[in-house]
Amino acid sequence: MTAKEYLNQARHLDALINCRLREIDYWRDLSSSVSGMRFDGMPHSPNRPTDAPFVRCLEKIDEIQRSVEEKVAYLIRLRDEINARIDMLDNHEEQVLLRYRYIDGFTWEEIESMMNVSERTAFRIHGNALAHFPVPD
Repeated sequence: MTAKEYLNQARHLDALINCRLREIDYWRDLSSSVSGMRFDGMPHSPNRPTDAPFVRCLEKIDEIQRSVEEKVAYLIRLRDEINARIDMLDNHEEQVLLRYRYIDGFTWEEIESMMNVSERTAFRIHGNALAHFPVPD
């Protein structure tokens, strides 16, 4: 695994968690809009589910929430590990740039502005940082 792939793990996991949270919102909206069971006295198939439709939505929400909790716990451990490895770099600019890019998720334009450097200089610092970054085995 390259340094860039290793560092991008946290960004990708964070994006995945956000997608799953949006999915929870979808299921919550759906659960509140699903109609209840109809008890109109008409005969129904014995194979027909007896639970109200919103129950399936709530079960799905619970399943996704457990998955998100696991991913958040892993993300916390991963970010701690990445931060510790960034601290191993000798160059302060490289540390700052990697944190801005991979921990804080800033764009290149934002990084250039915050560090007061040109695009070319930001990419040079980034390349050096990746070359010096201690990737775990």
